[in-house]
Amino acid sequence: MVRCGPCGAALMPARARRLARFGLLAGLALLTGLLAWRGFADVGRALATAGTGLIVLALYHLVPLGLDALGWHALLPAGARASRRRVALARWIGESVNTLLPVIQIGGPVVRTRILIQAGVPVATAAASVVVDLTLIILPQILFTVLGIVALASLLGGQSLVVPAAVGTVLMAGSVAGFIALQRRGLFGAIARPLQKLGASGAMAEVVANAGELDARVREIYANRRATGAAVGAHLASWVAGTGEVWLSLHFLGYPVSLPAALLLESLVQAVRAAAFVVPGALGVQEGVVVLLGATLGLSPDTALALSLSKRCRELLLGVPGLVVWQVVEARGMISGSTVQGRGEAEA
Repeated sequence: MVRCGPCGAALMPARARRLARFGLLAGLALLTGLLAWRGFADVGRALATAGTGLIVLALYHLVPLGLDALGWHALLPAGARASRRRVALARWIGESVNTLLPVIQIGGPVVRTRILIQAGVPVATAAASVVVDLTLIILPQILFTVLGIVALASLLGGQSLVVPAAVGTVLMAGSVAGFIALQRRGLFGAIARPLQKLGASGAMAEVVANAGELDARVREIYANRRATGAAVGAHLASWVAGTGEVWLSLHFLGYPVSLPAALLLESLVQAVRAAAFVVPGALGVQEGVVVLLGATLGLSPDTALALSLSKRCRELLLGVPGLVVWQVVEARGMISGSTVQGRGEAEA
């Protein structure tokens, strides 16, 4: 069973943790190999060119992060809605957990749910909002990837890519639509029934018992077309805003590119990162893709690696404080919980 606490322990089952560690080691090996291939000093000099621009990149990332938080906030029912500040905090911490910890994209949603629950949002509502948000964010990513492929075709004359890309887009969109249909038909209840027959106990029994309520909250969120439309729009704006991060990075590195070129890099790299979810933060995978795509745009491997590493620096500059704040939030939650329990015992 997934748990989370001040120490961040046991965020996923043991088998998933082993898979995440293997992915982390493989990613580190790939990244080290890429750096050794081009030379640590050369890449370091290219990265040093950005200088204080790395701080600007970290601050700029608050724009797409804030847009994603607005999209998630829109999904929460008015009667059980946390403040925008709390949702933005949860979004930041969840991203920090997924980026810097070996949790194969599982830990972040769990932490996001927990922070909303601590803010007074009902358990089923908090969990349902995260489930729907994670699903809806894929739809604009598909469109964003298509925009990147169109940019690739226009910049490099690869019109032959358009048809395969269109087919792939239709298949991906169909898969997401099918997943949404399953959620609206009671996906979690269908999963819980076999577990109930097997005699689930403890925390798992509680999850099974609440599956029906989770399905109901998911259906309620999807029924609010205005909210889901606002969420998709905010997430699409976030994906597009991410293009500015690539544009700024290359500007600070001394290799300015056009916005279509930045869109190409960002969209296709994010698509590959999503596919490489087993590797924490797509470590090594992102760098390899950036080098390959950068070569098509005339970027040297040194510059391409420096571009990817500038993203890593941004992840550290925002992610490490995010993890620290997470520990503070968890500690406060434990203290307030202990205080309430102590008062209850005293009154009894």
